[in-house]
Amino acid sequence: MRFDHRHLLGIEPLRPDEITTILDLSDQYVDFNRRRDKHANALAGLTQINMFFENSTRTQASFELAGKRLGADVMNMAMQASSIKKGETLIDTAMTLNAMHPDLLVVRHPHSGAVDLLAQKVNCAVLNAGDGRHEHPTQALLDALTIRRAKGRLHRLSIAICGDIAHSRVARSNLLLLHKMENRIRLIGPPTLMPSGIDAFGVEVFDDMREGLKDVDVVMMLRLQKERMDGGFIPSEREYYHRYGLDAEKLGHAKEDAIVMHPGPMNRGVEIDGTLADDINRSVIQDQVEMGVAVRMASMDLLARNLRARPSEVMT
Repeated sequence: MRFDHRHLLGIEPLRPDEITTILDLSDQYVDFNRRRDKHANALAGLTQINMFFENSTRTQASFELAGKRLGADVMNMAMQASSIKKGETLIDTAMTLNAMHPDLLVVRHPHSGAVDLLAQKVNCAVLNAGDGRHEHPTQALLDALTIRRAKGRLHRLSIAICGDIAHSRVARSNLLLLHKMENRIRLIGPPTLMPSGIDAFGVEVFDDMREGLKDVDVVMMLRLQKERMDGGFIPSEREYYHRYGLDAEKLGHAKEDAIVMHPGPMNRGVEIDGTLADDINRSVIQDQVEMGVAVRMASMDLLARNLRARPSEVMT
């Protein structure tokens, strides 16, 4: 397996064959995670520190579970109670952690580029668990794995990404990954939630759900990022659901075997009808959660292999 990266900071630097490498190994970990005995030693003797400057349930829990199943010593830092709150800079925090010689650092931060800055200041491998509006690489990878397992392939599919595109790092990472794997991508949402310069992304843009969903293979809904909005981007949640919330009638315009995705957490009755979200015949939302653990195990496993191959570089 070829994966020539010290960090996993985004999808943008990855080649298609490297994406496939991660997904192939993730497939193996899906099977591993369904066994009764879930203990491996790929990260044995290594220390993993999780630093989440933003609240998280799925991502933090799956990174913690992934590390423990691979045998790492895992520490979760309570950033709300850390020295950052006392005025310590991010770089000073990085230098403090670096002195403790961790091997894997998992970071979520509200500011774009913060995780890349950390990676420049530490000797360990850094995994981006989401930085501002920039990227969320492991979410895109788990989405890709979910699609590949459901559809049998990850190329030449018609995929609709719907909702708050402008504020979504999930949308950006998925756009990058799905483009690299030669898929046709449609973005659907109100003009107020489309990023500027969207025409340069090489996608089709729709502000009508029914038109945009016509004959697509995959429907990927996004959460309204209310915490990143500082103005009136939508008239009301009720109006938003009427026009852009996914329900059975709108989904009827997609292919009969189209799958429904959502990265979570969901706002039921705003972005998606609750009954549809729970429909095991169409929704793969719970599969995405399962794939998340496997993808994060594979990502850390591959980075750990590179760490062990370059011990002198890591410990300098």
